[in-house]
Amino acid sequence: MKLTQTTIRLRRMAFYAYHGVLDQERTVGGEYWVDLTLYPDDIGAAVQDDRLDGTVNYAEAYEIVRREMAQPSALLEHVGGRIAQALFAAFPALLRIEVEVCKANPPIGAACEGASVKLVFERNS
Repeated sequence: MKLTQTTIRLRRMAFYAYHGVLDQERTVGGEYWVDLTLYPDDIGAAVQDDRLDGTVNYAEAYEIVRREMAQPSALLEHVGGRIAQALFAAFPALLRIEVEVCKANPPIGAACEGASVKLVFERNS
């Protein structure tokens, strides 16, 4: 048996944060969701030997996302970029990261479930 790809997903992590271009958004705050898909290089030690050091610890990944979400930014793109940068720094085995940051109630004057950005990053060689 040969393992060909692994993804680790953290879905709909919920945060109350203070991101936005408008002063009110950065003062009052709002609800946000983050979806994360991580692509580690080789998790053979986790699959074969049941060892945490052979994979990405998703509790640590969550903590990184929580920390970055706590720092206000004007743009969701900036938040997503910071999250990816911190994850790459913490987990050398990561080859690719997909991060989606969604603002639940964007101030756009329309009814919608949210406004989000999805960013896909690959580690530089």
